[in-house]
Amino acid sequence: MLEPNWKITELRKQVAVIDGKTAPTIVITNARYLHSMYKKWVEGNIWILGDRIVYAGPKMPVNIEGTEIVDASGKTIVPGYIEPHVHPFQLYNPQTLADYAAQLGTTTLISDNLTFFLHTTNEKAFSMLDQLKKLPFSFYWWARFDSQTELQDEHKLFTPTVIHDWLERSDVLMGGELTGWPKLVAGDDQMLYSLQEAHMYGKKIEAHLPGSSSRTLARLKLFGADGDHEAMTVEEVENRVLHGYGVTLRHSSIRPDLPDLLKGILEKDLNLFDHLMMTTDGATPSFYEKGIMDQCIQVALDAGVDPIDAYQMASYNIARYYNMSDVHGFIATGRFATLNILEDEYHPVPESVLSKGVWLKRDGEKVRTLEGVDFSALPPLNLSFDLTEEDCQFSMPFGIEMLNDVITKPYKVSVHPNQGHLSEEHDECFLMLVDRKGQWRVNTLIKGFANKLQGFASSYSSTGDIILIGKDIKEMLHAFNVMKEMNGGIVLVENGEVIETIPLPLCGGLSVEPVEHLIQQQSALANALAERGYAHGDAIYTLLFLQSTHLPYVRITQQGIYEVMKKKVLFPSLMR
Repeated sequence: MLEPNWKITELRKQVAVIDGKTAPTIVITNARYLHSMYKKWVEGNIWILGDRIVYAGPKMPVNIEGTEIVDASGKTIVPGYIEPHVHPFQLYNPQTLADYAAQLGTTTLISDNLTFFLHTTNEKAFSMLDQLKKLPFSFYWWARFDSQTELQDEHKLFTPTVIHDWLERSDVLMGGELTGWPKLVAGDDQMLYSLQEAHMYGKKIEAHLPGSSSRTLARLKLFGADGDHEAMTVEEVENRVLHGYGVTLRHSSIRPDLPDLLKGILEKDLNLFDHLMMTTDGATPSFYEKGIMDQCIQVALDAGVDPIDAYQMASYNIARYYNMSDVHGFIATGRFATLNILEDEYHPVPESVLSKGVWLKRDGEKVRTLEGVDFSALPPLNLSFDLTEEDCQFSMPFGIEMLNDVITKPYKVSVHPNQGHLSEEHDECFLMLVDRKGQWRVNTLIKGFANKLQGFASSYSSTGDIILIGKDIKEMLHAFNVMKEMNGGIVLVENGEVIETIPLPLCGGLSVEPVEHLIQQQSALANALAERGYAHGDAIYTLLFLQSTHLPYVRITQQGIYEVMKKKVLFPSLMR
């Protein structure tokens, strides 16, 4: 349902400020601020009524009775930062992520809806979205067309009607991301219909095309893809621009590509910065210890990018691409009063943050917490079944070998897994994927995860099903039982003792803790896993992507062990 940002009575009051009949709520004087269209630093005064800038320029309002006057002399003001590609379910939840991000100047999130899609109805999801909209923060959303794995009932979830209801919302700006684009190329007309419908509603389509050839880029562009965030080299950036894609440069824990991409763009003297955006691509909590979009801006500044271009890639360029520069990414009349007050343009972490006219941070101190959203519509895990040693039978001739955090390939099993315990002399572990409803399981081995890990359980996964990993079946079952008692979470056990836990009470995948606390919890878990042989960069991404069929070469899914390139199930899941 389409609704205006401001009602008629509000518009009349805003104009009354210009006429001197009403006083603004805030006036920021002596402001040196970024004008996104001129691409210049300009000086003037910013008048604000409620959540809107009613004037920005050299004049002062006639009526300032009761107005808060903020003298910004010596400071630099930029638009609030926009994160255009958010997965707001990486242990944190949308509210806790927003609360953390806002203190660092990121006041707008364009976010994945997949967890809502998989775990609750549209009606309940929309109720949570509407609650989030009431916060002094800007939330926007994607509409997924596929699950990025092989579900047993995907056709029942991703129906035209369900997708249509998402696309109809004005706070949904994007269709995708298209992790399932091979199905589209292979003839999936239902997905193609969703792309067409998204465009009819004025939404952008975000592709997911790592390493794709020029022909693949052309095919997807013809189908309707507008943008992509998977360029890993400057040549891939150029190729996407060649085909007219909107390009978002990525900087995350497993793909920290941004410094090299910017270096290559500068070395080649490519005049592209007006057409580029930046993202952290839904990084895990520990990566955000260094910041969110402020971190991307700092990387750009350190690479030698002009400061105005660096800030535009985190604000105006994104707003313009998503057709919302009338309210975001621009300090000018009529926009949301969402501003970051900086020491200067070389220090992107703001001293003060104003979001929709509400101070969230003043002079380096947090003055407002974003809270009050009821996420109870996300069902608790409440596992109603037990696992026994009978469930832990392993006889597959091959397992899954990790090449890095997220890329896996099949390998021939060389150990005898039927004794209930594996030696610590090698890096092969038992691996199970168990239905959160207890109806099926998939058992295999995983090589390269760890060599001294006894028992590990996680209800955090891309589908919310249960992942068990370890050298010892009894310890794996112990970890499962601890996780079950917690109603969801990540558990590491050893010699009958619980070593580390991360409670995830919201549908077994999301924490209610502040991101600052989650950073500590994830760091403790990472250290414990590293001590037990985990040698990759980010185990949270490993858990997330073990099921993800948009990555090569073999995956463990609800349907069974799945070969990605041949698009077939090698060994089906077993009913319990």
